[in-house]
Amino acid sequence: MKLLKPYYALRLGLRFLYELVASNIVVARMVLRPQLSIRPGIVAYRTDLQSEMAVAWLANLITLTPGTLTLAVSEDRKTLYIHTLDIDDPAQVVSSIRRSFESKLLELEA
Repeated sequence: MKLLKPYYALRLGLRFLYELVASNIVVARMVLRPQLSIRPGIVAYRTDLQSEMAVAWLANLITLTPGTLTLAVSEDRKTLYIHTLDIDDPAQVVSSIRRSFESKLLELEA
């Protein structure tokens, strides 16, 4: 499995670049609209990551993505509290983070 670690790290890096560009476009559109119609909110995100390092990576990847900010991590390192600039459905935010970042970090943890 160690031979696949660089491959999984590359996948995570590429996914982050994709999310970074896509989020910048979404935030730029919000800012450039004539009327600002955002619905900010906070989501509690329960993670399946085991190591503190992986949780720190996830928190930082979320914060570095425009429109989201990790506000806090619970004492047991299992729940991240995330502020989002525009939220329709909290479940969709959780699903997006799980699919984009956490799944790649879980591959690296294995």
